[in-house]
Amino acid sequence: MTAAAPLAGVLVLEVGAFMAAPFATMQLADLGARVVKVEPPGSGDPTRAAGPFLDGESSPFLRMNRNKESVVLDLKSTPDRDAFLALVDRADVLVENLRPGAMARLGLGYEELAARRPELVYASASGWGQDGPAAGRAGLDIMAQAASGLMSVTGDADGDPVKVGVPVCDLVTALYVALAVTAALRERDRSGQGQYIDVSLLESGVSLAVWESGMYFGDSEVPGRQGSAHQRYAPYQAVRTGDGYVTVGANTTRLWTAFCTALGLADLEHDPRFAGNADRLRNRTELIGLIERVTAKLTTAEVRATLDAAGVPCAAIAGYDDVFTDPTLTERDYLWDAPHPALGSVRQLGSPMRFSRTPARRGHAGPPLGSSTADVLAEIATPPPNSPEMS
Repeated sequence: MTAAAPLAGVLVLEVGAFMAAPFATMQLADLGARVVKVEPPGSGDPTRAAGPFLDGESSPFLRMNRNKESVVLDLKSTPDRDAFLALVDRADVLVENLRPGAMARLGLGYEELAARRPELVYASASGWGQDGPAAGRAGLDIMAQAASGLMSVTGDADGDPVKVGVPVCDLVTALYVALAVTAALRERDRSGQGQYIDVSLLESGVSLAVWESGMYFGDSEVPGRQGSAHQRYAPYQAVRTGDGYVTVGANTTRLWTAFCTALGLADLEHDPRFAGNADRLRNRTELIGLIERVTAKLTTAEVRATLDAAGVPCAAIAGYDDVFTDPTLTERDYLWDAPHPALGSVRQLGSPMRFSRTPARRGHAGPPLGSSTADVLAEIATPPPNSPEMS
C-alpha cells in the first residue's frame, strides 16, 4: 500500500507569474502539497498567453502548473483581498515572485501575514533579492544569466556570448525555493514558527559557479567561454564524428587509458604532450584535433558503441525529438499523461525525484483559469461578489 505523499496535508498559496514561483510550487505539488494558484482576473498568469496553444490553452502552462487549483482574485479589491487573507489563515506556505515590495504595497507582505499567521512559511523569488542596491530593478532570467557570469562562460571562445538554452536561473531559483520551503517546514515541526525566505535569480546563478569560483579564488584566473569543453579536464567535450558529434569524458587516468585503447590512440596515451591531465588541458586544441582524425572516420553510433564497451562515458547530442522518445525514459516510465477537463490527456514530464514508498504525484494538467475559485473559497470564506469566474 502506497503511503501518503511527503507533503500531503500542506497547503501552499502561489502568487506567481511566468517561471520561478510556478516551477517551485509545481515541485511542491508533485510532492503532494495542495497548491492553490491565485491568479488575477482577466488573463491570469502571463504564461497562459504563451503558445503553442491546444484549443486555446497554453501548452507550456498545462505542464508547468500541473496538480494545482486555479483561484481568481483581484488582490487590489477589498472583498477579494479578504478572501485571500482567509486562505492565508489556513495556509502553510506562500510562494510569490512579484517585484520586491509589490506584496507589501497590497498589505500582504511577510510582516503583515506573519502577524496573523506566525506558522506561515513565506518565500519570495526575485531577480536581484529583496534588499540591496539592485532590489528595485526588473530582472528576468537572461539578465540573471548575464549578471551571474553564466553568459561569460557559455558559447564558443571566439563567438558571441549566449545564454544557456533553458532559463536556468529561473529554474534553479525555483528549485532552491522548493528546497528552502521543505527545510523551513521541517524546522517548523520543531519550533512551531514559520519564517521568510528570500531567493534571487542572481545569487542562484552565481551559486552554480563551482568550478569558476575555484579557479578565480584559487589563482585569480578569470574563466572564459570554451564551447563544450570542460574548464579543468581534457578530453571532456563534444568531438566530431563522421555524421555529427559525440560527447566524451576521459577525466581520470583510468578513463584516459581506456579511451585511447578503445579508439586505437595508444600513441596519444604515451605522448608527453598529453601525459597528465594538466598537459592535456594545456594542449587541448592539438589533442582534440588528433582525436577527431579517428572519430571523424566513424559514425556517432560507432563511437558511442566503442566507448560504451570500454566503459568510457559518452553520449550523442540529442534533439528533443530524440529525448521525448528516448527508450530509457520510456522504460523508466518518466513521461506520463495528465487529464484535463477540456483537452483529455496532456503529456507531462515526470519528476526526477523517485521515492520507494511515496511516489511523486501524477494528478492533472494545469487547470483552466479560475476553475477552482468557487470550490476553494467555499471551504474557507464566502466567494467574492460579482466575480465572473463564479458563474
